[in-house]
Amino acid sequence: MLALTFTTGIVDAVGYLGLDRVFTANMTGNVVILGMALAGADDLPVLGPALALGGFLAGAALGGRVLRTAPAGWSHRSTLTFGATGVVSAGLGVAAFFSPPAAGGWWAQVVTTLLAVAMGLQAATARRLAVKDVTTVVVTSTLTGLAADSRLAGGDGDGWARRFLAVALILVGACVGGLLLRTGESGVGVGLVVAGVLAVAVAWVGHRRRDARLPA
Repeated sequence: MLALTFTTGIVDAVGYLGLDRVFTANMTGNVVILGMALAGADDLPVLGPALALGGFLAGAALGGRVLRTAPAGWSHRSTLTFGATGVVSAGLGVAAFFSPPAAGGWWAQVVTTLLAVAMGLQAATARRLAVKDVTTVVVTSTLTGLAADSRLAGGDGDGWARRFLAVALILVGACVGGLLLRTGESGVGVGLVVAGVLAVAVAWVGHRRRDARLPA
């Protein structure tokens, strides 16, 4: 889950900087951007955030449907959904090499929407696994828990390392995504391929560890 949090940082950096200021995983940011755009603030995009919101909801609904009857913990359906997230991201990255999406163009909107579907699917799967404080797509609640449960606030500080790593990894992922975009027109493609390959690797590792724990 922490590795997927890192990939989310990459994907959101690519979306915001390379696809016309749109988040494909952080829907809170999109709602705020959309609200300001509807008020006519600073020429912010309307269509992109709206498409991302719709795509994310569709992906989350799909994930909920697929995982509804899955057993608790990691299942073969978790492997399927996380793997699909990675394949979509990597596939869009490869396509972006051949046809770099121009910010605000129709192809950029397609990439935005499909990425949001993939991230909604990832978020629904992470929610099903319920690793405490690691949603893979947002860290606001994680930061709240980190501060509210800290010794400074009179708590026991339980889980601080996991919470800190979740915040740090999405930060580092965003930094990596920003740096990859400096490679030029291929930056969007490189970022999405890196994120996709890592997501597929997570799915494979999770599946292997699940199989290792099953009774012979």
